[in-house]
Amino acid sequence: MTDASTSPVPTRPRRELVAWRNSIFTIFALSGLLLSTWTARLPGIRDGLQLDTAAVGLMILGLSIGAISGLMLAPPLLARLGARRGMTVVIAVGAAGLALVGIGTQLGAIALVSPGLILLGLGNGAVDVMMNVEAAAVEREAGRTLMPMMHAFFSVGTVLGAGLGAALTAVHVPVIWNLVLMAAAIGVTVTLVVRLVPRRHALGDPERGATAEPGWRERLLQNLSVWKDMGLILIGVVMLGMAFAEGSANDWVALAVVDGHHQQNAVGAGVYAVFVAAMTLGRVAGGPIVDRIGRVAAIRLTAGVGALGVLCFILGGPLWLVIVGTVLWGIGASLGFPLGMSAAADDEKHAAARVSAVAMIGYCAFLVGPPLIGVLGQTFGILNALFVIFALIVVSFLAAPAVRERLTRPKAD
Repeated sequence: MTDASTSPVPTRPRRELVAWRNSIFTIFALSGLLLSTWTARLPGIRDGLQLDTAAVGLMILGLSIGAISGLMLAPPLLARLGARRGMTVVIAVGAAGLALVGIGTQLGAIALVSPGLILLGLGNGAVDVMMNVEAAAVEREAGRTLMPMMHAFFSVGTVLGAGLGAALTAVHVPVIWNLVLMAAAIGVTVTLVVRLVPRRHALGDPERGATAEPGWRERLLQNLSVWKDMGLILIGVVMLGMAFAEGSANDWVALAVVDGHHQQNAVGAGVYAVFVAAMTLGRVAGGPIVDRIGRVAAIRLTAGVGALGVLCFILGGPLWLVIVGTVLWGIGASLGFPLGMSAAADDEKHAAARVSAVAMIGYCAFLVGPPLIGVLGQTFGILNALFVIFALIVVSFLAAPAVRERLTRPKAD
């Protein structure tokens, strides 16, 4: 039960609130599916384009540039279009990019794959901000912790995408069919579920009977003011390290297993599926753990587990030890991002702007990570390059006090 003195009172009928929650669950899953579908087929894409490790890193840079652009565009798009139209548009852009990557791989045309990755990154980066803003709103109105479970659904999407990618790789289904058909399915699904997201006047959605609010330009200027908060910046630092740990795994685990541990492409895709499954487990179990020990202890616990996992992955010789390291790495990276989002949303008045800001900081890892790992991997070996991840997890461990609860947490029955 929540503390009645501090918990918000739901203002919507339960049926509407549940539908809203479930629609955001689904959008989180679609975002994970969008990202992991391309990642699971990265070894095949690399082979189809005949690229070396450094070239793959530069190619992924397009994805990172698109993601950062999406994060920068998300606040004005959210203020201008509202959540419903905004999420529909940006997921459609990401799905179009995924299809273009598949077509470019089939044709062996990096000139098509690169812009496809930019579109994929842009759509996924923008929807990441929008869906987390919506998730924070659902969490506040429901009066209980939902953010870890929201991110668990993102991980469910990555598990589905990675598992399907591994299966299709094993039976030699061409990359183009995997990516194009998945893009179509994602586009159709988002147009159906977004109808369950309520219109909210504060985000630019016209709502019947709503009182007048400042225009979207004024709201945007108000949102930018949150960048003066140093505590918020430190929350972003926690998310930066954990996003690097998660994003680097998304981009490099499969290739590191293939090139560093000398396994087949299907094994690389399978180990990536193990990583995202471990992240899902960590996020499903995360809510009760956080309620028991608090955010700071949870970040420190998972960061320690993640650091150990990265070392096992890098140094482990036998495949079983690599898999153990992958599991620990996935669990360790599971809570940093959702707990950072919850910490940013503690200030209810500026929750949307704060969530957007820390997402931008966290996603800087996706800009510098892929090319950095690629360049270091080309020079020192892909496994040695992953020591950068270990260092940034330690930074997140040290910055953990920034996510301390500012509001009274929900109490269990």
